[in-house]
Amino acid sequence: MTPKRILIVDDEYDIRAVAELALKTVAGWQVFTATSGSEALSLAAEQPDAILLDVMMPDMDGIETFQALQANPLTQSIPVILMTAKAQAADRRRFIELGVAGIITKPFKAMK
Repeated sequence: MTPKRILIVDDEYDIRAVAELALKTVAGWQVFTATSGSEALSLAAEQPDAILLDVMMPDMDGIETFQALQANPLTQSIPVILMTAKAQAADRRRFIELGVAGIITKPFKAMK
């Protein structure tokens, strides 16, 4: 069976490393990473099974990246889970209204 493939997008090395380790070790997923929204857009063309996307990034933030993914017929069906420190109810509601597959609040426990 081919392992699931996930793209982790975060400008913070530690977050990428912890998420990558957990997903490889615990879930057996094939993981590839991006440090920016623009890098994520090019890697998303490889059709990962899901994308973990940080909301707060320099240059192109997670919302802009998500909207660009949604605008592209090749990537619009890839489930996107946002990672954010913005856990307020209004923020969560806005993210859900955008059509994301889920929200993970940072900091998170990688091994749960």
